[in-house]
Amino acid sequence: MATTEHPPPSRLRAWMLEGLSDVGGHGGHTGPHAEPQPPHKGQRWWRVMCLTGVDYFSTLGYQPGIAALAAGLLSPIATIVLVVVTLAGALPVYRRVAEESPHGEGSIAMLERLLSFWQGKLFVLTLLGFAATDFLITITLSAADASTHLVENPHLTEVLHGKQMLITLILVALLGAVFLKGFLEAIGVAVTLVGIYLALNVVVVAVGLWHVLTAGHVVTDWTSALTAEHGNVFVMVGVALVVFPKLALGLSGFETGVAVMPHVQGDPGETEQRPTGRIRDTKRLLTTAAVIMSCFLIATSFITTLLIPENEFKPGGSANGRALAYLAHEYLGNAFGTVYDVSTIAILWFAGASAMAGLLNLMPRYLPRYGMAPHWARAVRPMVIVFTLVGFLVTWIFDADVDAQGGAYATGVLVLISSAAIAVTIAARKAGQRNWTIGFALISAVFLYTTVVNVIERPDGVKIGACFIVGIILVSLLSRLFRAFELRVTSVTLDPMAERFIRDMASRKLRFIANEPGHRDNAEYRDKVEQIRADNDMPEQEDFVFVEVTVTDPSEFEASLTVRGEVLHGRYRVLTLESASIPNALAALLLHARDATGCIPHIYFEWTEGSPFANFLRFYLFGQGEVAPVTREVLREAEPERARRPHVHTG
Repeated sequence: MATTEHPPPSRLRAWMLEGLSDVGGHGGHTGPHAEPQPPHKGQRWWRVMCLTGVDYFSTLGYQPGIAALAAGLLSPIATIVLVVVTLAGALPVYRRVAEESPHGEGSIAMLERLLSFWQGKLFVLTLLGFAATDFLITITLSAADASTHLVENPHLTEVLHGKQMLITLILVALLGAVFLKGFLEAIGVAVTLVGIYLALNVVVVAVGLWHVLTAGHVVTDWTSALTAEHGNVFVMVGVALVVFPKLALGLSGFETGVAVMPHVQGDPGETEQRPTGRIRDTKRLLTTAAVIMSCFLIATSFITTLLIPENEFKPGGSANGRALAYLAHEYLGNAFGTVYDVSTIAILWFAGASAMAGLLNLMPRYLPRYGMAPHWARAVRPMVIVFTLVGFLVTWIFDADVDAQGGAYATGVLVLISSAAIAVTIAARKAGQRNWTIGFALISAVFLYTTVVNVIERPDGVKIGACFIVGIILVSLLSRLFRAFELRVTSVTLDPMAERFIRDMASRKLRFIANEPGHRDNAEYRDKVEQIRADNDMPEQEDFVFVEVTVTDPSEFEASLTVRGEVLHGRYRVLTLESASIPNALAALLLHARDATGCIPHIYFEWTEGSPFANFLRFYLFGQGEVAPVTREVLREAEPERARRPHVHTG
């Protein structure tokens, strides 16, 4: 395609857009594309488990406190319900997701394959809104809890009291600064953080259980209070089932576990087409992480409920958002407690890094492919700034409160898990696996119920999720509108007959007639040629080739183009194409013919009847409409040099 000299970009712009193939470009026929990243070396599955574990395991920093606030004395029983749902529900679902999407696409990609056209795009954008809620709240909630551990440390509480909002904003900004400088995913760092954090938690849990066992009245007091408050075991289980949706934060981490699949080493010699070892080891990763987390959830909910006074869990209490840290200081001393605080702050902050990396991998995977992202959205640094600013806004809205953000976080987590459960149910049904279909359908019902209850009880979660959804859809549609005249054909391939047509015409003039195919009989082509000659006052010896475009899925943005040639009725040469947009396909063909032959082609249209505005909407939504002026505009955008631009004639 055409190349035009442009002044070099400023240093700031070049730095911000580093990673784009045409940083200084203003045109380009396929738009900017990020340079391919070097392939990651595979890692052992347990090391990759630590990478997803910085998100999953870090929830121990706040989950016991949230469970105590939600369930009170029933916290251990409600946590057991959570563990059952984790092991019998979420784990089988995501083991199947790993099998169905071994390249880390996740459940969103599984559902995307089931739907096409605009409803599919809008559905994926909605899921992306909830995914953005999940990941962004992970960043802000983790930073808020890290600041809580810092502020409540006995050595620092007087100095930092009342400054939690400022500290949280600084942590979010620091996270953004790391990514602006350039973040390389360090699995070794994750292994170290997870290893130290889990080891410290083992110490806290062991000491807590020792105090529970040695102080016999603690268990007796707890069981007596439970019986007095709830009566019998059946009532307790029933209440635990009711409050279970409030504990949904303990289900986080599964989507991340699938997203890191490409890092799993797998078996020697296996191919990307059949990564059997990767799938097996990812299932092992998911199972091991779920079992470890389940053991910690049960143990920590038990000791925190029995050893921490109820008032300390409430806002303003010493255990609010930091129940295990409270026990570490209370029973192991301030020195050990400070070490525990530092470890917790580090893993919570690194959990935010994992979430930011997830956002940067997820959004560019879909939005640019839909044409629903601005030029700069393909670069890392502008997106980091956007996500950091949104993180500031969310932190300010929720006043850096861990409990207040729990609803929004749980909503994002539950929507993604529910979508995954539905996706694997459909996959099992298509595979003819009746028992798995029934099982996954029941799991889907459980998660849908949990999601609905969570939304009803904590509507702030769905409100902020809706804000993300509306924002993503609005920005996406506006971006696609502004990029409507961008030439988005990635490549053009001609079959031998099509090449022969263009090569033969190049000795004279390249003249094409854009034709909307009807009956494709002899009369249709004869009348069309006569009309074009009459409208343009051309002699009969002029030679033409017809071009016919069939619209496939107009919601697609970028695609390759295959051109096939055929001779109809013994005399009419016809090029047939399939594309999401008629004007883009025609413009791409003209530019390809020009570059292949060195001749400037001509194309002939007839005007489309109807309102220009209505015809533009038809083009925007359905890939057709007012074809002639849009083709000319696409060519103008793609080829700034007027002398090299193909000619468009309309009569």
